[in-house]
Amino acid sequence: MSREFVNCGTVETVVYCRESMNCVARLLRSARINVWYDARRTLTPKPDGEARITQILKEKFPKATSLKVVDISGGCGDMYEIHVETEEFKDKRTVQQHQMINQALKEEIKGMHGIRIFTSFPKR
Repeated sequence: MSREFVNCGTVETVVYCRESMNCVARLLRSARINVWYDARRTLTPKPDGEARITQILKEKFPKATSLKVVDISGGCGDMYEIHVETEEFKDKRTVQQHQMINQALKEEIKGMHGIRIFTSFPKR
């Protein structure tokens, strides 16, 4: 598989990164470090990922009593922490609950670096 890279500075050191490339490139150029990054991943816009993921989860888990999505990547949309509490998780093991979340977010997860999932069901 070939990769497409963009050169952002002088050739001395190669750094691979995927977040905040303009800011990072400016900082590293001042130290005369060359920055390369995968153009296909970095240049893909990620508008309001928290809201998009929240909406998908609300549609998939309409009975959720609590749902929280937080971008923990510093704003670049590559890592999220997700908390879901729903009756649908009752009588399911934790791994099954997480599989349900993973299935609901299957397409979004393809573009993420990581995801933290916390699930529970309402206690009565």
